[in-house]
This record gives sequence, structure tokens and C-alpha cells, in this order.
Amino acid sequence: MIRLFFALLLLGSTAFAQQKDSAMVSRIVKEATENSHLKKLGLELMDGIGPRLVGSPQMQQAHDWAVAKYTSWGITARNEKWGEWRGWQRGITHVDMVLPRVKTLEGMQLAWSPGTNGKTVTADVIIIPDLADSIAFQQWLPNVKGKFVLISMSQPTGRPDYNWEEFATKESFEKMKKERADLTEAWRKRIAKTGYTTRTLPVALENAGAAGVVMSNWSSGFGVNKIFSAYTKKVPTIDLALEDYGLLFRLAEAGNTPKISVRADSKENGVVPTYNTVAEMKGTEKPNEYVMLSAHFDSWDGGTGATDNGTGTLVMMEAMRILKLVYPNPKRTILVGHWGSEEQGLNGSRAFVEDHPEIIPNIQALFNQDNGTGRVVNISGQGFLHAYDYIGRWLAAVPNSIRQHIETRFPGSPGGGGSDYASFVAAGVPAFSLSSNSWSYGSYTWHTNRDTYDKIVFDDVQNNAILTAILIYMACEDESKTSRERIVLPVNPRTGEPGKWPVQTKPTRRGGLD
Repeated sequence: MIRLFFALLLLGSTAFAQQKDSAMVSRIVKEATENSHLKKLGLELMDGIGPRLVGSPQMQQAHDWAVAKYTSWGITARNEKWGEWRGWQRGITHVDMVLPRVKTLEGMQLAWSPGTNGKTVTADVIIIPDLADSIAFQQWLPNVKGKFVLISMSQPTGRPDYNWEEFATKESFEKMKKERADLTEAWRKRIAKTGYTTRTLPVALENAGAAGVVMSNWSSGFGVNKIFSAYTKKVPTIDLALEDYGLLFRLAEAGNTPKISVRADSKENGVVPTYNTVAEMKGTEKPNEYVMLSAHFDSWDGGTGATDNGTGTLVMMEAMRILKLVYPNPKRTILVGHWGSEEQGLNGSRAFVEDHPEIIPNIQALFNQDNGTGRVVNISGQGFLHAYDYIGRWLAAVPNSIRQHIETRFPGSPGGGGSDYASFVAAGVPAFSLSSNSWSYGSYTWHTNRDTYDKIVFDDVQNNAILTAILIYMACEDESKTSRERIVLPVNPRTGEPGKWPVQTKPTRRGGLD
């Protein structure tokens, strides 16, 4: 009878907990679907503030905006300084071809590029020649004085492969791919024979008196380029769209020397502080144990950083807003980290791990989202042996309409990089990536000039906000503390050595200043 009594008590307790969880999930879904703030947040962040290059005024504006937004929701938030960066502010870039005819070109200066000092610079365009060796290149180098120099290969086609696959004959498609491969290898050798790399060549050109460096970093999609950082210190580095770059290249190669006019405005702002934005809902029963939401806040500035990682940011902010309304007194403390300078090497999250030894050992779980606007379709156990147990239990509370799309991989392997969860995995924290489906992320929005508000798929972002809020709630309520036991990693086939867990890496705390 005693055993039966306790069995019934346990059964009743379990049923009550499940009923309680089900009611909470319903409230989360209702708030997320009937009172979504996602589009308003997206407009304010992506359209109003824009791209968030570390060290830029927009990055600081975004940090302050997030603190104000959390405060308006009754959530404590702060900006935590972790380093300093080269301050730089983008201005207008305007490029025109003026000979042999007039045409406005699509292009922009790269991040941290020098400007043209308020002037419009007009000069001939030349191509890096195919010379015998570095000695011949040094002899040729004075020819760049006063000219814009093309340093990228001219692509044989601006059509992405999927377009060729749909419409070309198989023979034509294969012919194009071979031509492109041959051109790519020939261009690699051409650059190698200069004695410089793609990083050092622009500096050599500016030191030889070039008016500027012109490149095109095509992203294998219609009208889309990757926009990264410049290596020049005195003259502008400009990226042109494939079709306009190809125009200049073909004209120059045919001996019809084109001439372009460039106006590039930018401003150096000296040394500026860098931050993480951290918001907190204090736990009521276990305030010194933490459940974390995570997304990097910074972006490259070719577009507005909408899917990298504006959408991850929106997911975490919306999840926190919902939880504050429906779950204002969590058992464990809920933290959200909006990290700075992820794009330069996970620096903000690495600094947080290094600066908060009082938090890191007590994190129940961390969920990070950072690979585009798509709905979450994969969660890996990151090498934690028992992740299947607690992640499985928490996912069981998620509505099937969301859960059915998610593939789980347990125990998985520890992530050594890629996004900010890896900073925590290296410190032994059960940290997980909420990995999304593609929406052509790699080609069209990852680090590109097309990563803008119109690419956001709000239904999928809403899906992810609901999922995140439920996982955070379940992790807070779980009576057990998560296990940190790790798998034994297999032997590395390349080295023959046993696999090793990723090690903590120190952040770069002074960026672009040395």
C-alpha cells in the first residue's frame, strides 16, 4: 500500500508537471503568433540602424538600442565592455565608368577602406598582368602609378550553377565548369607569380602609387558579392558587381583602356570601445544557475546583416520578450548574450567566457542561432554524452508542427568554431547550435551585399522564437542539472592521434589597431 501510495503520488506529480508545461507552451505560442514584435524589431534594427560592423557608430547604436528595448520590456540589460577596436564609419561610394562611354557602376568600398579625401578620383584601369615571376612583376610595378588596378579574375558567367543545370545542355554545362576551373587555376598562378598574396598585393600596389584597388568577390548567385575588409591603408579598395567588373576587365584586356571615377567617403574614428549586450531575468529558486540565449550582434556591412545575424538576434530578443510576459519568475536565471565581433573570430563570446568564471561552470544549457533566416532543422549534441536525455525531454514539449522538422544528432561532435556556441563548448558548457535550413544562405546572404530585410522569412523566424522560448523554459524548470560528461573522441585519421576536445581561445581585444 505504501509503495502504491508513492507510485500514485509520483504519477500525479508527473501529470501535474506535464499539464503545467503544456499550459506554458500554449501561452508562449499564443503570444508569439498573436502579438509578434518580430517585424517591428527587424525594421528598427536592419532598416533603422543598419549594418553593425565592429567599431562603427552603428554597432554602438545597436547596443544602446537593445538595452533600451529590453528595459522597456522590464528586463535588466547592460553593455559590457570587453575590448577596443579601430573605429571606422562608412560613407558614400560612387563609381562611374567615364571612358569609353559613361555608365554608373554597382560597387562599394570594403570595410575599413581608406576614402578619397572628399574628392572624386578619375584614372585609367589596368589589369594585373601574367608575368614570368616576382622579379618581372617588380619591374612592371611602377606602371600602376595613378591607376586603378583590377586584381580579381573575370568570371566566365554571372549565372549561378543551378541556372545552368536547369537550362543548359549537359555538354555546355560541363564545358563552362571546365573553363571556369581552368581560369581560376590560371589566375591563382598569376597572382602567385607576383610574389604576393591576395592580402599583401593591395598593399604593394598602393605603395607603388596606385590610385586604388578594384576587385570582385562573386558569391555564386545573381548579382551578389561578398563584402569583407580592405587591406590598403592609403587608397580605396572597391568591390564591383560581377557584370560591371567583367565590363572593365574585358575592355582593358582588349586594349580599350577604360577610365573610371571613384568617390569613396569614409571616416576614421580612432580607438573605440567594444561591447557585448547582456540581458537578465533573475532566477527565483536557483539564481546562481543559468540558462542562456545567444546570438552575435555584429555583422559585415555589405548589406544590413539581416540574416547574419539579424534574424538570430530577433529570435533571442523575441524569446526573451515572450518569457518576461508568460514566465516572469524563472527557476534559474535566464541570460541572453548579444556578442560583438563574432565575424572577426568569436571575440565577444570568447571574452565573456574568459571574464565570467562565476557563470561558466553553472550554465545549465546555452542555445545559439546564427545561420540564416530559415526554421531550425538540426540540433547536435556537441559531443556531450547525455545530451540526448535532456535535449530529448525538452524537445518533447515543443509542438509537433515545429518539432517534426528538427533532426537531432546525438552525441555529435564538439564544434570548434563557426559561431559563438563554440566559445562555450570549449569551456565544457552544454552549448548547442539551433541550425537552420538554407534559404540559399551561403550564396545569397552570408556576408553579402544582398543580406537585407527583404530576405527575412518571418514565419520561420517566428518558428525559431517559439522553439527557443520553450527550450529555455524547459531548461529552467528541469529538476536535474545537465550532465557535462563528454564522449571519447575517435582517433583523427590524418594524425593517428586521439581526438581532442576544443580548447579555449583568447579573444582579440584590440582589433585593427596594431
